[in-house]
Amino acid sequence: MRWIEDDGGREAAGMTGRAGDCVCRAVSIAAELPYEEVWSFLAERNANQRASCRSGKRKATADSGIIVQRQWFLDYMDSLGFRWVSTMGIGTGCHVHLRHGELPPGRLICRVSKHLVAVINGVIHDTHDPSRGGSRCVYGYWMKGPYQ
Repeated sequence: MRWIEDDGGREAAGMTGRAGDCVCRAVSIAAELPYEEVWSFLAERNANQRASCRSGKRKATADSGIIVQRQWFLDYMDSLGFRWVSTMGIGTGCHVHLRHGELPPGRLICRVSKHLVAVINGVIHDTHDPSRGGSRCVYGYWMKGPYQ
């Protein structure tokens, strides 16, 4: 699968250094939104989400991990016109990889182990190539409509 180095607009937004901002990058790339707009929304929601026994109180940042299973995040993705497509179930094993021909065309945000990555018409857009040579399992992806 081809890879294009893309920070989603992080550097242009004046943010420097390394960050755990893969959620923000992937959303800004796939949804074609300004990085700063996505970062601000995610940071505000991250800071205001309910603390749990596992997550505790979160800081107002989108640089240190966003819990993508939270309802507010799922609602956000829905508001941007994305729907979730699961590619794996408990005990089913991996059937879809970050590999040419295994993902549909269109604007996708793929969930892989500990990472989200934008894939646009079969091309990875990220700061590094997360495909592991085509062996990286895709747990599911958000797909931008229209839906079938």
